[in-house]
Amino acid sequence: MSGAPQQRRRALGELLRSAPFAWAYTITTIGALFGSHLIARLMGDAPYATIIVGLCVVGAGVLYARRDELSPLRFMPLTLAAFLLWLLLTTLWSPSATLTLAGWLTMAAVTFLAIVVTHIRDTLQTVRAVGDVLRVYLIGSLAIEVFSGILIDSPIPFLSVAGNLADGGPIQGLFGTRTRLGLVVVIAVITFLVEWRTRSVRQGTAIFSVSLGVLLAIFTASPIVLVLAVIAATATGLLWLVRRTSPESRPALQLGIGATVVVLVTLGYAFRRPLVYWLNAEPDFLTRSRLWNAVLDFSELSPVQGWGWFGAWSPRHPPFFLVNFRLGTDHTSALNAYFDVLLQAGWIGVVLFVAFAGLALARAWVTAAERRSTVYTWPALILITLLANGVIESTILGGFAWFLLVVCAARSSHVGGWRARVDERRAPVADLPHQD
Repeated sequence: MSGAPQQRRRALGELLRSAPFAWAYTITTIGALFGSHLIARLMGDAPYATIIVGLCVVGAGVLYARRDELSPLRFMPLTLAAFLLWLLLTTLWSPSATLTLAGWLTMAAVTFLAIVVTHIRDTLQTVRAVGDVLRVYLIGSLAIEVFSGILIDSPIPFLSVAGNLADGGPIQGLFGTRTRLGLVVVIAVITFLVEWRTRSVRQGTAIFSVSLGVLLAIFTASPIVLVLAVIAATATGLLWLVRRTSPESRPALQLGIGATVVVLVTLGYAFRRPLVYWLNAEPDFLTRSRLWNAVLDFSELSPVQGWGWFGAWSPRHPPFFLVNFRLGTDHTSALNAYFDVLLQAGWIGVVLFVAFAGLALARAWVTAAERRSTVYTWPALILITLLANGVIESTILGGFAWFLLVVCAARSSHVGGWRARVDERRAPVADLPHQD
């Protein structure tokens, strides 16, 4: 009799360590995070939170079953740990410790899911999982827009679908807003192109996927999508150039690219109004400009430590209701990830966040430049897209965007970080492109 429980535990451990379970867990996790708007509208916030908690519990079991494969040095980037620790400390001076702790737990849960996926899937397997999930969601987005905008010619309010497809957009798909759909589409197209180049899917599937992404990007009718697409395309071209430059000339080229980026960012800020007029985004710019000025004013009242980490704004607590009261609006974020971190976590939070994201991008870029396989360009391009989107949205501070940010940062840390050189007692983390 005593042997039966032991056999069940052994069987459970083998299941949690198996490759099929890792694939299923990864698909489920990515699907839940990208489908947050759809799931919450269909089932409610509580069931969605239950799904995330359940995935965290299962993920903890997976890591325990694979504990012999884990290394403390490689578990997560230290800069990420420092940033999360600081956000937790803001509970001490937050106007609502309960909501701050809830906001922190929400971010920590998504972070944990990203860490689990990073440890059980290599880079190409992660790309394939993201591609498979986004293919389904983009097909679903097009289907719901056709149904709403053409077949019944009526909006679907509970899904935030305006039904504007017949008018040429803007469309929202299954993601609630055209801006969020646009970010997902850019991420999807990058992922589909990497799949195509690595021959992870059939050519017909790749062509269909890229065409679907481009079509939805056009119908979002969002200038922000155009900006993100240009940035991603430019980064892709620069990576192509760097990867084909001799190792001896590469440092000088990298330095030149870095200096050019600094100059372009400076010019972009200096000529932001003509650029906005050219993009036909003046109303969006004016809204953001007024909001950012208000955020900067209130951040000066607590510049170093911030007001406390809430994540999504709480309409009943300062400084959020003060900002909205001044503007006569009902914003739920600063529409800028960096300003949101400044307001809620102060300059210390900004420094830690920039250190985390900047170091991740540097590692990912160097890895993409030095490794031959195209799959290594995916983390760098996704990071660039997410960090660029952070200038005009706060999406990267939670949900699928934060998940991808942590996955790319952790993956670049595993492949190109100092841990790979220091931790010689264990075998290197498998990161070779292969198929299940």
